[in-house]
Amino acid sequence: MDKVLFLYSTREGQTKKILKHIAEQLDNCECDFSDIHDMPDIDFSCYEKVLVGASIRYGHLHKKLYQFISQNYQALKNTKAAFVCVNLTARKENEGKDTPEGSVYIRTFLKKSQWQPPLIGVFAGALRYPRYRLFDKFMIQFIMKITGGETDISKEVEYTNWDKVKLFSDDFKKM
Repeated sequence: MDKVLFLYSTREGQTKKILKHIAEQLDNCECDFSDIHDMPDIDFSCYEKVLVGASIRYGHLHKKLYQFISQNYQALKNTKAAFVCVNLTARKENEGKDTPEGSVYIRTFLKKSQWQPPLIGVFAGALRYPRYRLFDKFMIQFIMKITGGETDISKEVEYTNWDKVKLFSDDFKKM
């Protein structure tokens, strides 16, 4: 049985939820999950594949993601490893914002990171107004107003395209 490691950097949990959905698509695999923010010490040789998932907040990936990549660059480079970016901009599928080529966040990631994953997924996340702190609630509402998104702060909206996640899962299996 293959072992697969899922590493995540998430704010409200949607990135981890997406990774768990991908794990459910894998046949005959033992899946381990670890929060990058805990800066885990990992023996990558125990795993057949690795999937790193991270979310965007205020236009940026968390700095701990870059620290983790820097500390584990050789292991990631020498392992079948892929990357997933979760953000609200990816809800604009008709504009191509849900593709590695159309995502400004992926372009920035690839410039800032020495790790250049061979497989990258970009998925829309979830808007969880009731879970946000007051400052975040109003800042995200402002951003959503500018970008034509949901502004009702009583709502939670999941924009994730689960069919697209399934297609990525199929590509990840083939790695």
